[in-house]
Amino acid sequence: MKPTVIISNLGTNLDGPTHPQRWERWRPTVSLFQQDDLEPARLVLLHDPKFGKLADTVEQDVLSASPTTEVQRHSLKQRDPWDFAEVYASLLDFAESYPFDPEAEDYLVHVTTGTHVTQICLFLLVETGRIPGRLVQTSPPKARKRGHAALGTYNIIDLDLSRYDLLAARFEKERQEGVDFLKSGIPTRNKNFNALMDRIEQVSIRSDDAILLTGATGVGKTRLARRVFELKQRGPSTAGGFVEVNCATLRGDGAMSTLFGHNKGAFTGALNDRDGLLRKADKGVLFLDEIGELGLDEQAMLLRALEEGWFLPLGSDTAVHSNFQLLAGTNRNLGEAVRAGTFREDLLARIDLWTFELPSLKDRTEDLEPNMDFELASISEERGRTIAFNKEARAKFLSFATSSAAIWRANFRDFGSALRRLATLSDGGRIGLPLVKEEITRLKTSWQNLEDPSAQGATPLVDALLPSAKIDPFDRPSLELTLQTCRQSKSLAEAGRTLFAVSRTQRKSTNDGDRLRKYLARFDLSWDQITG
Repeated sequence: MKPTVIISNLGTNLDGPTHPQRWERWRPTVSLFQQDDLEPARLVLLHDPKFGKLADTVEQDVLSASPTTEVQRHSLKQRDPWDFAEVYASLLDFAESYPFDPEAEDYLVHVTTGTHVTQICLFLLVETGRIPGRLVQTSPPKARKRGHAALGTYNIIDLDLSRYDLLAARFEKERQEGVDFLKSGIPTRNKNFNALMDRIEQVSIRSDDAILLTGATGVGKTRLARRVFELKQRGPSTAGGFVEVNCATLRGDGAMSTLFGHNKGAFTGALNDRDGLLRKADKGVLFLDEIGELGLDEQAMLLRALEEGWFLPLGSDTAVHSNFQLLAGTNRNLGEAVRAGTFREDLLARIDLWTFELPSLKDRTEDLEPNMDFELASISEERGRTIAFNKEARAKFLSFATSSAAIWRANFRDFGSALRRLATLSDGGRIGLPLVKEEITRLKTSWQNLEDPSAQGATPLVDALLPSAKIDPFDRPSLELTLQTCRQSKSLAEAGRTLFAVSRTQRKSTNDGDRLRKYLARFDLSWDQITG
């Protein structure tokens, strides 16, 4: 057996007092040398010089309880025992100067005495190996008898985590359960996607900062946002609900009112007060899907709410408070939107702390099969009967689904719709080869029509709005693009900013709406005609 060395910080309260009745009190440092099954060879007593009298008493009592023990005193000069930097520096100096010999001696570091700062610092020095030992903690006796020494008990804590495999395995299991929850329990195989889910799980659990989910339409941003909220509900920080809105559906006063609420009479039709979604999301999660569609005024209000927690409802002079976490989704490039003047740069900086781009289905084809099984199982549960492919049909569908011919333009919306059609048309819940071939033809035709509008007999906007006009072939493409942009924009000004994104930066003063209005007037067109 190697000799045991105890390193203990003098407890100025617990290790006192110095009067004769002190033996009836439990004193943590002295109690270690009163234990029948512990025979320390040496005590290294750390103390501030100004408590020298108490250190003398403790040394005498240790030698009285354990005459074979050697006592070494080490002076620690600490002006403020609650100053973490100062305490750690003094203890680190001790650790680096002490002649430790772990091959010849066992070291126990006593962490019951001293301030909490001292205890934490000693723990860190042991945990990092600066002090090559184990921790020992003492506890007072449950019952004390007058006239008897109060010995108490002790417990040795080994920080070698390799001995706690079960504990480590439990933490890993909980973490993996969180990741699986985000993936709806689907055993995905794509390495990059799985790594992405790992990181989102970490951020969701540890942070309430804004999260931006990007990616093409149908990649699962809304579903993931809901799962993030449900995962956060397992912790104590999310007491509110999940509130979501697609920003593409918000227009004019209705946008402000929906998000921030309004007071009665704030605008025509405002017959009653309205709280708004931000207030409804207090202590919960607000998911703004297609955040790139928000108007600039709404963006400014949202930025203030994120930075200060306060905002003004329409028609109110009194700010209201809401503490929510923002999840945002978009299929737009918000950086390009900033350059085009349709998205605020300061808002993007605020929500871009954690940005996660969800990959398209065509970029993770190895996940099609487990997702297919998951969707069919969900449909089967929903309809109360088992629905499955026969072997030949399954192979045919997967072969097509993972091929370059399957572009999955709307990602999981296309994929889920295809499976739902197959399940609905299956006889007896069995999906056969003829049905799969029919669905493949349908998907190809649908994607072709979307890629080439003329394939489905679509009429260009120029011809629809100006059926009898004679327009030069040179002007036709520009006018068609202009009309499409107007149809996709909320206002004349927004359409102008999009169309003149480059040239507007070279002009001293810009009025994009007026510039666009004059261009349309050349063809006897107005904004209302195009968007009406």
